[in-house]
Amino acid sequence: MATLTVWKFESPTAAQDAVGTLEMLAKQQLIQVHDAATVSWEPGKKKPKTRQLHSLAGAGAMGGMFWGMLFGLIFLVPFLGAAIGAATGALAGSLSDVGIDDNFIKSARDKITPGTSALFLMSSDAVGDKVKAAFDERGLRPELIESNLSAEQEAELREMIAQ
Repeated sequence: MATLTVWKFESPTAAQDAVGTLEMLAKQQLIQVHDAATVSWEPGKKKPKTRQLHSLAGAGAMGGMFWGMLFGLIFLVPFLGAAIGAATGALAGSLSDVGIDDNFIKSARDKITPGTSALFLMSSDAVGDKVKAAFDERGLRPELIESNLSAEQEAELREMIAQ
């Protein structure tokens, strides 16, 4: 079963710093990374910078389209107004069918703000306490926002993105 996790950091550079730790954990087989992306939001900027981590993406990577849709819902819709927001309702509904619901999107939107960063991670076989401990050991101290996907939801998500 794949899990979509979001690790929020209290610095705009910490998510990028966490990538090395994630690579180390993957080599130790404490986590299997299917895909990952970072969000960095500098203080004073209107929107964050996003980056897909191709070096960590496994064979079953979701791809840029998935991250673009998810980040659009989280970060752009509040700024674009009601007309665009209404048009994204169907997309948001589709994502909720695969375990990424309004609460997940709202939580990420509320917590990832200017001056912070986040690591979005599609993974499986994670030893959660070891992952958090490894981040904490490096002084990163993330907050975990999590959405579990069943095997069926993961398959539906991949099918939705392929269309």
